[in-house]
Amino acid sequence: MEINKTWLTGRFNPNERSDFAEIPIELCDEAGHFLHVEALNAWKELQHAAQEDGVQLQIISSTRNFDRQKRIWENKWNGITLTNGENLSMLGLSDLERSQRILKYSAMPGSSRHHWGTDLDINSVEPEYFTTHEGINVYEWMSNNAKQFGFAQPYTSKSMKRRFGYEEEKWHWSFLPLSIRLTAAYPKLINYIDFLGFDGNDTAEAMRVIDHYVLGISKVCLPEDLWPKNV
Repeated sequence: MEINKTWLTGRFNPNERSDFAEIPIELCDEAGHFLHVEALNAWKELQHAAQEDGVQLQIISSTRNFDRQKRIWENKWNGITLTNGENLSMLGLSDLERSQRILKYSAMPGSSRHHWGTDLDINSVEPEYFTTHEGINVYEWMSNNAKQFGFAQPYTSKSMKRRFGYEEEKWHWSFLPLSIRLTAAYPKLINYIDFLGFDGNDTAEAMRVIDHYVLGISKVCLPEDLWPKNV
């Protein structure tokens, strides 16, 4: 299984790859979700175990290729989708300021873990959901059990151990047996010249997207040689 730029940057269609499979509709909110087959098989076991414990999990986002991530990014960049209730195209922001605001929760095309088929979002992408009784139960179950099936939360709360990157995402979980290998390969194969083809792509280097966002994740999701120093 070759890890290459095409896979790392999501420049493919998952339905055309033999190592990706469509997620059964009973596990997600709609048809058309895909995961890498290794991640999908592990998730089926995890979701069954959760159901046995009375916890209902539903995949609401899975593999997103470059083109889909580009639509998400550019819709926010151009104000078609509001970002924290604001139209970023109407605020007189510099390109760097606009990127910084989008990068609180959304990845630049070519840098998203959702490209890899290893990562998924569950139940709700609204932080408020995880303050409800149901959301608290879901997060507690995942925190206590996900590791047994190979899954971990990349975007934990910010601290001295995770100073950079996206804000905390309690809904986002990653299949480590595969994603940690892709994480290790990313800084070796991808350079800022690879950030092309979307609005605001020229801000990637100034925002240090590779170091601060692709690698700005929980230590448990990083290869040991990429662990942050002095923390």
